[in-house]
Amino acid sequence: MNIILIGMPGSGKSTVARLLAKRLGYTFLDVDPLIVRSFGAPNLQAVLDSLGTEAFLDAETEVISAISCENTVLAPGGSAVLRERGALHLKSLGPVVYLKPSVQALESRLGNLATRGVTLAPGQTLRDLYDYRAPFYEKYADITIAGDQPRPEDTLVLILSALKTLDRTCF
Repeated sequence: MNIILIGMPGSGKSTVARLLAKRLGYTFLDVDPLIVRSFGAPNLQAVLDSLGTEAFLDAETEVISAISCENTVLAPGGSAVLRERGALHLKSLGPVVYLKPSVQALESRLGNLATRGVTLAPGQTLRDLYDYRAPFYEKYADITIAGDQPRPEDTLVLILSALKTLDRTCF
């Protein structure tokens, strides 16, 4: 079984996924570097700049749809659930955990969105992006975890508890 963490950029997906993988003895897989490697780009922002938002989302879906793994904690990019094909593939891999911090928490964690590889439309604010994406995260999540904990380890405890409730045979 795999576990997939979804949520906004800055929600702690990669940080918490590493902790969760270590705790469970699973492999950790950050999906964004797979996208970067597939394009031979220096970073995610370069891929986004060269493709544009729609083509980037299509490319991200292709990379996600090719993932096949076991006993892995995946941290896909924040836009991974914006294409149904990719989101359904993630769900087919295992339970999906939505890390849901407040917009205020995200603002305090994120630097310049224009350089982070975030698919923002011109003039779109972080609040706009949050409001747009939240229904997608909620649609595909099996578990939702408030992401405003003071430490990633606190979020980890909440995830482990929720996973035990979801499937007592595996956790």
